[in-house]
Amino acid sequence: MKKTALTAILLLVGVISFAQTFSFGPKAGLNISNYTGGNIKSQALVGYHLGGILSFGFGKNFALQPEVLFSTQGAKIDNDGQKTDFKINYVTVPVMLKFRTNGGFIITAGPQVGFLTSQDVPDQTIRNFAKNLDLSAGVGIGYQSNIGLGVEGRYIAGISKVGNFSGQSIDPDFKNSVIQFSLFWAIPLGGN
Repeated sequence: MKKTALTAILLLVGVISFAQTFSFGPKAGLNISNYTGGNIKSQALVGYHLGGILSFGFGKNFALQPEVLFSTQGAKIDNDGQKTDFKINYVTVPVMLKFRTNGGFIITAGPQVGFLTSQDVPDQTIRNFAKNLDLSAGVGIGYQSNIGLGVEGRYIAGISKVGNFSGQSIDPDFKNSVIQFSLFWAIPLGGN
């Protein structure tokens, strides 16, 4: 664990030292989340995300953009005809590679790690519904103006299972699936 943290810190220092531009700012928006896979019957649950971004620019059109977001996710689970909200809250850390055209159109892609902060699961027969760590991959499109204001739509597909519980009527082999619509402001702090 210490080696992984040290490697991540050294990588971040290397990225910062080679970055030609740097910007940071707030990001917030709407989540539409659900579960995919397994035998779970669910419908989308509407939530939100809120946090901040850093952007390290390379060349004219590329940037590495780590983010830290509080994200509400989950789904409406159909349990014998009764729909119940299963709400899971994460602190997510996406690290996106961003391509921006001269006209402002952006494409983003990269991995995301989610850290469980809380869960509201009304089914008392299920203990420890969500695991503490959630791994995902995201891809998005949007627009960013020259002053850094932007909008983005992103799809985040779960790679790891949401939970590891067993002995229930729900097969735990399902993953998070989230559509995000975001507003952000990447405030430029200068460049070469």
